[in-house]
Amino acid sequence: MTDDGWNSGGETENYVNNTSYNKTYNQQRDRGGGQRWNSGRGSGSNRENRGGRGGRGRGGRNDNARRNESGGRSWRRSDAGNPKQYDNSDSITMDINSSDVGRVIGKGGAKIRELEEESGASIKISRNSYGSTTTVSIRGSSDSQSKAKQLIEDTISSGTSRYQNGYTSSYSDNKTNTFVENEDDKPVIDWDEVNRIYEKAQKERWENLPPMKKNFYEELPEVANLSSAQVSAIRKGNNNVVVSHTFEDSNEPIPNPVVTFQQAFHNYPDILEEIKKQNFAKPSPIQSQAWPILLQGKDMIGIAQTGTGKTLAFLLPALIHTDGQPIPRSERGGPNVIVLAPTRELALQIESEVKKYSYKGIRCVCLYGGGSRKDQVDVVSDGVEIVIATPGRLNDLIQDKVINVTSVTYLVLDEADRMLDMGFEPQIRKTLLDVRPDRQTVMTSATWPEGVRRLAKSYMKKPIQVFVGSLDLAATHSITQTIEIVNEDEKEEMLQNFIMNMTAEDKVIVFVGKKARADDLASELILKNISCQSIHGDREQCDREQALEDIKDGTVRILIATDVASRGIDIPDITHIYNFDFPRNIEEYVHRVGRTGRAGKRGESISLITRSDWGSARELISILEEANQSVPEELYSMADRFDAMKKKRAEEGGGGGFGKRGGWGGRGGGGGGGGRRNDRW
Repeated sequence: MTDDGWNSGGETENYVNNTSYNKTYNQQRDRGGGQRWNSGRGSGSNRENRGGRGGRGRGGRNDNARRNESGGRSWRRSDAGNPKQYDNSDSITMDINSSDVGRVIGKGGAKIRELEEESGASIKISRNSYGSTTTVSIRGSSDSQSKAKQLIEDTISSGTSRYQNGYTSSYSDNKTNTFVENEDDKPVIDWDEVNRIYEKAQKERWENLPPMKKNFYEELPEVANLSSAQVSAIRKGNNNVVVSHTFEDSNEPIPNPVVTFQQAFHNYPDILEEIKKQNFAKPSPIQSQAWPILLQGKDMIGIAQTGTGKTLAFLLPALIHTDGQPIPRSERGGPNVIVLAPTRELALQIESEVKKYSYKGIRCVCLYGGGSRKDQVDVVSDGVEIVIATPGRLNDLIQDKVINVTSVTYLVLDEADRMLDMGFEPQIRKTLLDVRPDRQTVMTSATWPEGVRRLAKSYMKKPIQVFVGSLDLAATHSITQTIEIVNEDEKEEMLQNFIMNMTAEDKVIVFVGKKARADDLASELILKNISCQSIHGDREQCDREQALEDIKDGTVRILIATDVASRGIDIPDITHIYNFDFPRNIEEYVHRVGRTGRAGKRGESISLITRSDWGSARELISILEEANQSVPEELYSMADRFDAMKKKRAEEGGGGGFGKRGGWGGRGGGGGGGGRRNDRW
């Protein structure tokens, strides 16, 4: 016998360990002649002599394995020097509250293993515990049983529980407890308490903010004294402007519209001078109503089709707001205005608008992916008052502490519906967490989907909605919409015929569905000595900017584009939109068409429809009918066939789903993401 009491000639140890997938190990160790492992998984067992030459065999079920229902371990150890005959000793039991079981077991069974090792006893927790108490069995010597029982009681009364789901809760009376017991005696989160703690923390975070001024409007008597009938007539004459409080009834009056620039900016002669330089005749419909609202410091949601002057509607009040803050610019610690835009092109376009209006030395920067990060950081570090940015690049610079947005007092979400369509909602919400909550917030959108409503409700305070036209999706009536139903292999010939008949004054954007298609079409035209440009997401930023510059200055008259150019891009003299590929949804159709017919001019759109586009036929018909456009009879037939197919599939309880474009998903309930099926339409 050795000094430590172990029998060196032959020690035997049986170890049973059950895990969640019923894996058992029955190990026999022989120190003198080597090791033998008897391992059973399910009904099989393996034997291996690790001491020297050994063999592996696969036998029957290991019936000697003992299961520990708690996930812990049970031991049978034969030790000549320090015998512990657990199997033959009596066990004791104790009852604990079922709500304390998680505390005793610990995360992944860690706590119960610790208790067993410290006490030297085997601890088993009853598996079938449906009442308020649970039985714990303790096996071992009298001393180990007593010690295990005491350790369990100490664990329960220690005040800290770590549940199996990873949440930690404090049970001490002097600490906040966000867990409560429900009727089933299971811990649940007290969300009211969580919200209270969060609101308290937010209040403490923002209670020492520097002062901010939001109201810069002095309403002239000629505007204030307008009668209700006169106000209604002005709004109706301005393309049927509809104004309302967004989410709640309010007795707060909505400012009357203005009809001249003087009425809005009579206190700001420098702004009037800048407007005069642009040769505008009068405010656009959204500007006439938005300026009084925004100059009063109210939150606003502007919903209007593209090309209606939304940028200037929020930009001029932003300049006045920035200049009028009581804290000197050098002490503000960061920008006052942030404008978020969905695409680089729109962000750059907004920047160019800001630079047209030189006002009190206010500086701006445009931040976007694809541009020189170093150059952008350098400009921000020198100090700017207005930041125009895409969500990704802005978050990047905030995270790197290049920009401090706690100084922002005027926030604009431009083309909010497009940003949500592009998946930017997480970045937007992350940015807004660090902007002071009493800021002034402006949101513009061409449509009013649920996602935009949710965002507005979360981050705006008593916003006023300004709708220009109808809330229903509609293309502007200054555009002639032509629909051609064709086969896929006829498209290129039809486009070439259109181009050959263009006049010297015509400019066209040809929209396609894929980047590769844009490159292919552009290459084909160039090989035919037809000058054109292309723009899509895979092109370098400098090439995208050059393409827009070329179409604007007339270097080329044909621009091949994906939907990256369908929103917010202002090319005033586009005469035609050519939908070579019909868009994925009807909203994009409206935005594409809106690239022409701008600033009161006439425009024309031509759309090629194939059988694979039949899922959009019904919605397209509604758009055409609303704008008093001609609807081909074949389009009605296409819509009827698609509706009949949907009805039949629904009656059959069919497996494969289909999307708007008629694409078929997988069998057994798949969605509309599968390949198109063109043999039925």
